[in-house]
Amino acid sequence: MSAIVGLYYLDQRPVDAAILSKMIDVLAHRGPDGRHVWCDRNIGFGHSMLWTTPESIHEQLPFTKGELVITADARIDNRKDLIEALELGNYPAEKLSDSQLILAAYEKWQEHCPEKLIGDFSFAIWDGYQQKLFCARDPMGIKPFYYHCSGQLFCFASEIKALLGVPGVPQQLNELKVGCHLALFGEEPIQTFYQDVLKLQAGHYLQIGHTHPLKTERYWSLDPHRENRLSSDDEYTDAFLEIFTEAVRCRLRSAFPISSTLSGGLDSSSIACVARKLLAGRQNLHTFSAIFPSLPLAERQWIDERHYMDAVKQLEGIEAHDVRADQLNPLINLLWQDDEPICAPNLYIHQGLYQSAQNQGVRVFLDGIDGDSTLSHGWPYLTELAYTGHWRTLAKLVTASARNHRISRKSIVQQQVFYPLLVEPLATIWQHLCHLANCHFLGDTLVGDRLTQTMGLADYMYTLSHNQGRSISPRQQHWSGLSSAFYPNVMEITDKATARFSLEGRYPFFDRRLMEFCLALPSDQKFRNGWSRGILRFAMTDILPSEVQWRRGKGQLGANFIRRFLALEKDTLGSMMQSPESIHPYVNKSTLQSAYDNYVVSNKSNGDDAMTLLSAVTLSKWLEQSFSGAV
Repeated sequence: MSAIVGLYYLDQRPVDAAILSKMIDVLAHRGPDGRHVWCDRNIGFGHSMLWTTPESIHEQLPFTKGELVITADARIDNRKDLIEALELGNYPAEKLSDSQLILAAYEKWQEHCPEKLIGDFSFAIWDGYQQKLFCARDPMGIKPFYYHCSGQLFCFASEIKALLGVPGVPQQLNELKVGCHLALFGEEPIQTFYQDVLKLQAGHYLQIGHTHPLKTERYWSLDPHRENRLSSDDEYTDAFLEIFTEAVRCRLRSAFPISSTLSGGLDSSSIACVARKLLAGRQNLHTFSAIFPSLPLAERQWIDERHYMDAVKQLEGIEAHDVRADQLNPLINLLWQDDEPICAPNLYIHQGLYQSAQNQGVRVFLDGIDGDSTLSHGWPYLTELAYTGHWRTLAKLVTASARNHRISRKSIVQQQVFYPLLVEPLATIWQHLCHLANCHFLGDTLVGDRLTQTMGLADYMYTLSHNQGRSISPRQQHWSGLSSAFYPNVMEITDKATARFSLEGRYPFFDRRLMEFCLALPSDQKFRNGWSRGILRFAMTDILPSEVQWRRGKGQLGANFIRRFLALEKDTLGSMMQSPESIHPYVNKSTLQSAYDNYVVSNKSNGDDAMTLLSAVTLSKWLEQSFSGAV
């Protein structure tokens, strides 16, 4: 977790180093271990360093080699393979920084270099030989990259706030993005809340030069047609465990204490237990868990996972820390940064964990975010069996899954057979007909008519959400989910949250190798013996405590958010309703009033109303602090 910035004037104007310094100063929280600026005529880079890996302690960025210069926020995991392929074996590996490996890869493979990199990265290289700028972002967008390009100016940064002070960068509100925020639509891949600031998409590279027009191109994508074929269940289990263990191992490269979230769920517990084994004899693994002891029993039973947490905490090598999430404010920490309004109801819990980790001197934070998506729950396999007429196998698995997950067979058939085969196709046809007839499907949301009709928001969202099509195939559904812009958008939010506490979040389930392997698994391995996420469960034998390995459900964190949001922010919500000028041009007033009446006035604990008000109040507060209410 570091900060990168850059300025490039295509009209040959000299770069003012003072501007780069100001950009870096704005991002000081991302890199407390040293800041440097490099300028050469019309191009300039800046970097703010956060030491995490052993190699980073001796690294200085920007780094120059001949006519090539790099600035990077990167952790490269396939270092050994790269050192061999790049014939760098004569150099001591411990003195080769990740940015040097990236630069050497660019020298050898040019624009194909990102394809060769395994890890999390966002970097820019100035190629003085070809007089062009080359930039790239990792496959899942773990590391952010924002940029502005207009006329003769190109600039980039790790966070939007660093771009807003650059002369020539307009600060005009992007109302299309406002509409997406109010509609709780998280699949927008490029736009930001500023019209003239864009994101480099995950898995893409960008190049621009005086004689090279701006071009972005995808360099990596998942293959939905590839399938792994092994000879037995045990071979699949062993292959998965090898790749998963490597995904965790390479994220343990740190010069500082290592930590992990521990929710008691299958994903975070698997990471913690594998990391514990890999660290044995060297250091303990710090784990951080959210607990909610003050919630009423009726609500706590849905959220309290201490039984599963404790099963992991008692293992040797675990140094456990609890955070009283029932005492945290769900809203206040969403407003600290001024890049965008954030509607993430459980982010406050993660921020509480991050702060506790920082207090322990930790700089690396492992997280099991969206293991579900990489692994796939596997339920669509039942739909496929019904569609292809494999009734005997279907009946066997329905019975097994009902027993495993303590769900009635009737409910499983309704949700996994009847609904996807009959209801979903009809709903898709209806949406398509409404789209053709220009009937908007945003009428019941918080989005106001102006955005829906004038901005064409409904058409825009429809196009984005349907551009990958719908399919009965479990693999196609799995691919569509993993390929969505939703996850890079989530990563951008968590990146800012970890950066606030000078931490680097690391996410084993978003390892490129693991995602490729899991997507290519046959459907029966994802739902082996009627167990959702079957491949992980069986691979964790003798690694996870059995009560976690075979647990049936997962905690629902919404109860604490609904209770705390109302208890702590009732006055804030009331003030918004009394003085709603900043958001009135964008919202459906009747929907907003209805949500307020239900949630605040009548005190009905409704999650939908709470989310409606959260999206409204975060937008309202952000507009007030970013645009002084005048938009």
